[in-house]
Amino acid sequence: MKACFMGLGYIGLPTAIIAAKHGIQITGVDINPQVVNMTNQGKLHIVEPGMQELLQGVVSSGMLKASAVPETCDAYFIVVPTPFKGNHEPDISYVESATKAVIPFLKKGDLYVIESTSPVGTTNKMASLIYDQRPELKGKIYIAYCPERVLPGNVIYELVHNDRVIGGIDEESTEKAMEFYRQFVKGKLHGTNCKTAEMCKLTENSSRDVQIAFANELSLICDKAGINVWELINLANKHPRVNILQPGCGVGGHCIAVDPYFITADFPMESKLIAQAREINNYKSFWCAEKVQNEMLKFELSHHRKPCVAMMGLAFKPNIDDLRESPAKYIVTKVMQSCNNANILVVEPNIESHNVFKLTDYKEAYNKADIVVMLVAHDSFKTLPYSDNKVILDFCGIYKR
Repeated sequence: MKACFMGLGYIGLPTAIIAAKHGIQITGVDINPQVVNMTNQGKLHIVEPGMQELLQGVVSSGMLKASAVPETCDAYFIVVPTPFKGNHEPDISYVESATKAVIPFLKKGDLYVIESTSPVGTTNKMASLIYDQRPELKGKIYIAYCPERVLPGNVIYELVHNDRVIGGIDEESTEKAMEFYRQFVKGKLHGTNCKTAEMCKLTENSSRDVQIAFANELSLICDKAGINVWELINLANKHPRVNILQPGCGVGGHCIAVDPYFITADFPMESKLIAQAREINNYKSFWCAEKVQNEMLKFELSHHRKPCVAMMGLAFKPNIDDLRESPAKYIVTKVMQSCNNANILVVEPNIESHNVFKLTDYKEAYNKADIVVMLVAHDSFKTLPYSDNKVILDFCGIYKR
C-alpha cells in the first residue's frame, strides 16, 4: 500500500508518520520547500511531544519521504488548510488545488479522502471535479471524507486511539476508507455518508464553542458582580449534571474558532445560537485587551510612570507552539498598538522567535513586570508565585483569583 498525503502541517504530517510507522509507504507533499527539506532530514517543523523520534524512524527506514509534487499511489489524502474569504466565508481553494494536483495520478481502484475541515457538500464537489476531468473514473474510484479530531500535545495517542467518523459518497467508498484507517486506528470506525461526516466535524467544534461561550460570558458577569468565577464554576460543577468549562481570553486554533463559521455561512437563519457564541468568544478577547489598557492607565496615573507589562503567552492553548487564530496574540497586538512606547514584554516559551514580537524569558518578564497578564495557562507559568506587589490579570486561571 502506497499513500500520498497532500499537506504536511499540524495534522497531515503526524498522520503520515503514524501511517508510515504501521507499514504504509508514504509520500508527503507540501508546497513549502523548507517543510519538505526538514521532513526529509528527519526534522520536525512543528512542536508535538514524541513525534520527532517517530519521524526520524520512518524517514531513516524509507517508509516516508517528502516531496513538492505528488506521485502515483494507491490512496490520496487531502490534509490542507481551509481558510476564510472575506466575511468569514470558507475558502476551499486549497482543497481544490490539492485535488487538481492528484487527479492526473488517479487510477481505477484508488482511494481519495478529504481530511481537511470543509463545508457541507465539499466532498461531492470534489467528486464532480474529479469526474469532470477524468470521466472514465466515475464509479471506478472510492471517495470519502474523514475528519481528524485530535488534541495538539497528545496527537500520537489520539490519532491511534480516537474513534473516527468516515463518510463516503457511496457505501463502497465508506468501506474502502474504513479499510485503510483500520491499518493504524485502534478506536472505533463509524461509517456514514460524506455530508453527515462533514457536518459531524463542524458540529463537534461548534458545540464546544457554545460551551466555552457560556463560561466566558459567565466570567464577564462575575467580573462586574465582584465574584470569583473560578470558585463559582467549581461549586456549580458539584451538581451531578452540570459541567461548566473554564473561561479564558477567547477561543483560538484552527478548529473551535473557525469551524462554527462553516455552519453560519451556509445556514445563517438557522444558526443563531452558534453565531452568538462566536460573537461572545470574540468579544472576550476584546474585553481582555481593554482590561489591560485600563490597568496600564491606572498604574501610570498613580505611579507617574508607564508600567512594565508582561504579556504571558501567544499560543492558542497551553503547552503548544500553535498561534493560529490565537486570542492571546490578538490581545498582545491590540495592547501594543494602543500604547506607544510602553514597556511591554512578550512571552511565549514554546517558540524560539517570532517575526513580529521580541520574546522574553518568562521568569525574567515576570520579575521585571509591574503588571502581569496571564493569557495562556502554560505549565511553566504555573511555577510562578502569586505576588501581591504586582497587578496580576489572570484570564486563564493560573491562580484562580
